[in-house]
Amino acid sequence: MKIIFSLSFLYFLVAISAASQPRVAIAGLAIESSTFSPALTTEEAFYAKYGADVLTTYPFLAVDSPLRKRVKWIPTIVGKSLPGGAVTREAYESLVNKTLDSLKKNLPYDGLWFDIHGAMSVVGLDDPEGDFITRIRKVIGKKTIISTSMDLHGNVSWRLAQNTDLITCYRMAPHEDAMETKERAVKNLLQRIESGKGKPAYKAWIPIPILLPGEKTSTRIEPGKSLYKAVAPAAAQDGIIDAAIWIGYAWADEPRNHAVVMVTGDDKEKVKKTAHRLAQSFWNARSQFAFVAPTGTLTECLDKALASKKRPFFISDSGDNPTAGGAGDVTWTLTEILKRPEFKPENGHSLIYASIPGPDLIKKAITAGVGAHVEGYVGAKVDGRFAPPLFIAGKVESIEYGDSDAEVEAVIRVGSVHVIVTQKRKPYHKEKDFTRLGLNPRKTDIVVVKIGYLEPELYTMQADWLLALTVGGVDQNLERLGYKRIKRPMFPLDKNMPDPDLSAKLVPSSGN
Repeated sequence: MKIIFSLSFLYFLVAISAASQPRVAIAGLAIESSTFSPALTTEEAFYAKYGADVLTTYPFLAVDSPLRKRVKWIPTIVGKSLPGGAVTREAYESLVNKTLDSLKKNLPYDGLWFDIHGAMSVVGLDDPEGDFITRIRKVIGKKTIISTSMDLHGNVSWRLAQNTDLITCYRMAPHEDAMETKERAVKNLLQRIESGKGKPAYKAWIPIPILLPGEKTSTRIEPGKSLYKAVAPAAAQDGIIDAAIWIGYAWADEPRNHAVVMVTGDDKEKVKKTAHRLAQSFWNARSQFAFVAPTGTLTECLDKALASKKRPFFISDSGDNPTAGGAGDVTWTLTEILKRPEFKPENGHSLIYASIPGPDLIKKAITAGVGAHVEGYVGAKVDGRFAPPLFIAGKVESIEYGDSDAEVEAVIRVGSVHVIVTQKRKPYHKEKDFTRLGLNPRKTDIVVVKIGYLEPELYTMQADWLLALTVGGVDQNLERLGYKRIKRPMFPLDKNMPDPDLSAKLVPSSGN
């Protein structure tokens, strides 16, 4: 009887504990999509996870983690796409409606974690994240607390600011603090739920008319380094919940695309003053932002790399960077490289080019096999504005299968150039991306990568580095893009514009 009573009491305690846990939903779609690229992004590109599978995305929500145990988690859909072109309206509506249907099935919620990037473009729809959160609000109601985590290259519209309650973004570029930021958004949400404090009393939003590429605003160098170093102390003040600075996304042409500062908290004056101080420091530093690496034309970069004794010498093919929204199949840079006499003989300067999609040539390489000679066209099926498909002929050095992005990869040697050809576009930002193909970037003269600023592993690998100002959907020369819809004046497009009004605008509560 005692054992039965003890077990019954234990089950009772477990039931009480489960009933008292906050009910928190998870939802979000993340992509950085350029409206200056002809590429379109479909639903499959998001690799969406559903239900319990969503939790596997986040290490801090592992089965035995404290955060996992504190909450009754109700994950819906989380999808993350490789940056690219605008999302088709069909893909967006499908993913959003699946999210809303899932939310409807499990009402009500104490909180919702909205995990997004903030730079999604959708064909025929402005401010997709603002639209998404507004539609979520209609399902879950105004009482549920929403905490939003974002990339600092996202955009925060007034509509997004109003419908979320708590909001934060990365404080590092490159984004080495991505998971830390997401965990902070969750902890902020749970603290407000469990303490009974609920929604913050005040949210300050300040739009800043600055639009700069990430390659000029890296936190590795000044003034970005000091600008973002001030964020954590600002957020740690009594009466403040969080503070954040968004650079914004430069390669989409919408009115919401510009820098933003937001501060949330319960102390009205501190919230307003902190937001103004961060915004003013950003504006004051606007003319100090410079590229994170020395830049030049492709010809200048190749000339310097060939003349240098530093190895490996990295060159960023920045205009078609797939990690920023480029189509990834612009052939212009590779075309120019293969014209150079220094790379025509097999014993010439060694160069790795990463990478170019060429599904037709991949098929030929598979049929021919490693060691065989193949020839065919690569690239420019999506973005052929700057150069046509490129005919290459060379030796198959390796073939690899199973990469989550590329699917199939082959190294084709053309002269002294090792061209990585892929079934589908893929960014190369880790050493193993090369070594698994039998390449040794550390012992290669020149490595050309479709990227902007070098990701951490590449950055530590390079002996020297130049950022080539090449063409593509994420051209670093913003003046070449031809904006038509962003708000003007906008720095640096309007260099002599007057100082803007940077006073804090208090955002109405999502409960209003």
